[in-house]
Amino acid sequence: MQLTQFTDYGLRSLMYLAAQPDRLCSVREIAEHYAISRNHLVKVVHRLAQLGYVTSSKGKGGGIRLACKSEELLLGDLVLALEPNMYLVECFNREANTCTVVSACKLKHFLADASKVFIEALNQHTLADAVVDKKLFQKRTL
Repeated sequence: MQLTQFTDYGLRSLMYLAAQPDRLCSVREIAEHYAISRNHLVKVVHRLAQLGYVTSSKGKGGGIRLACKSEELLLGDLVLALEPNMYLVECFNREANTCTVVSACKLKHFLADASKVFIEALNQHTLADAVVDKKLFQKRTL
């Protein structure tokens, strides 16, 4: 299993914001902190705002911040919200499935169970749990 880069960037952005709850941050700042594409991160943050995880304000003095407390955000729920799908194998997608043994295959059930357990395990932790050492997320100065 591999999470998409979109989800990875989303989780990292949320972690950065969780470590700095008392101030507005910028997409540029987060992109520079992680050395990732600002253009890609703009799309990720826009989606986080659509989902209600971040609030944003434009213009001078604007920025983004978490919309709620990091202790309230379960990691599994975040992954489910950010991942476009959880298709571990082709047969999970009925429209694109071409597997010839899908009707008799037992593997898909085992994989579906594993995916469920994966999300349940992540939901044992909150975003706050992932941001224990806030110094790792401090704004870097030159």
